[in-house]
Amino acid sequence: MINKRLLIRNLLTHHGESTFYDKKEKLDLRSRPTKAKFLKHICALANANPKNTAYIVVGVDDRTNELKGVDFFDDARIQNLIDAYIENPPQVQYENVPFPELPRHKVLGLVSIRSGGRIARFKRSIWSYPGGSVFLRIGSTSRIVDAVHLEDFNSQKVQNLEIQSSNNIQLTLDGVFDFLKHHENINESHYLVFKEQFVLCWAGQRKEVKNKVYYSRVDIELINEQVRLFYSYMDEVEIEISKQAFITTEYVPLHINGDYKYFPLEKNVIHFKDTGEYNLAHEMLFEPPSLPQERVDQMYADHRALLDQLQAEQPLNDKDLRALNTIADGFILCYLNGYKTAVEDLDRLKPLLRKRNEKTPYIKYKEVMRVLRKINGK
Repeated sequence: MINKRLLIRNLLTHHGESTFYDKKEKLDLRSRPTKAKFLKHICALANANPKNTAYIVVGVDDRTNELKGVDFFDDARIQNLIDAYIENPPQVQYENVPFPELPRHKVLGLVSIRSGGRIARFKRSIWSYPGGSVFLRIGSTSRIVDAVHLEDFNSQKVQNLEIQSSNNIQLTLDGVFDFLKHHENINESHYLVFKEQFVLCWAGQRKEVKNKVYYSRVDIELINEQVRLFYSYMDEVEIEISKQAFITTEYVPLHINGDYKYFPLEKNVIHFKDTGEYNLAHEMLFEPPSLPQERVDQMYADHRALLDQLQAEQPLNDKDLRALNTIADGFILCYLNGYKTAVEDLDRLKPLLRKRNEKTPYIKYKEVMRVLRKINGK
């Protein structure tokens, strides 16, 4: 079993960007240009590595290798994007890898690309790349080529690197102790062993509502691979545990009529097999709340006015400051009730909240964007 934290350290220590490895400071899939560039690198790395896994590390300074970190990214539908645009698509997985040098809410992203052994090409146009385009990794760059012959240059190198990154009992124990130490202020933190080989740690702030137990500030890590499987600061989570599975049901809070109401968002099942493998299954549960049109119109107007105040750097009164904590909720509710331009307003809102001293509105904003990404499946 590969320890992904150790794998990233080995990639950063021993290898510059190459034909089997790339690094990015961040991953942005919200616009067509950024999607297109990501797909280009996926296509190029798959064609340069027909017999082995290729990697992209996200959250690292391109020049200095400094660990910058990125927010937890739990988009299990990234493969859908690959399949939609690439013919003979590789299997692509995005994993969140925590590092002790980073704040607890930050991780490095690890994108693993496994070729299907056939030439990957764009099957339709996106941004400036026409359908039929073929890309190849040449040195540390991804270039468009007229034709490509799949050749195995890297499988032995990558195999040696992955062997060097194998997990061991010391890394597992260190991972468990580190996890429990970092969650001493949470009223529940545990480790579990599945199938005598998988070690999973989880923590959350417990509360009971109508005889049901929920957890907030939930953090779940698969210690053997040093991968964070789930992280949420604001949501409420219901947890079920069996001999072969760890199941979470996530409820998202949205501010409606002066109070928070919780809506089922997604069920996630981590299923452990006797064969030494595990898989993740996701079921979307969310049903958008329907609000009266008059209420939605007023909400949108109020939030647009507050956004304009922020952008103009006008002083905010106490009522405005309280409204900042729910402005992201308001925009997503407007979006779910017909105001599609609310997504553009959320984009405008991000830098304005990020630079403010009070952090709660920006934390809430990031949670809302995570929910929006899941709802839209991208």
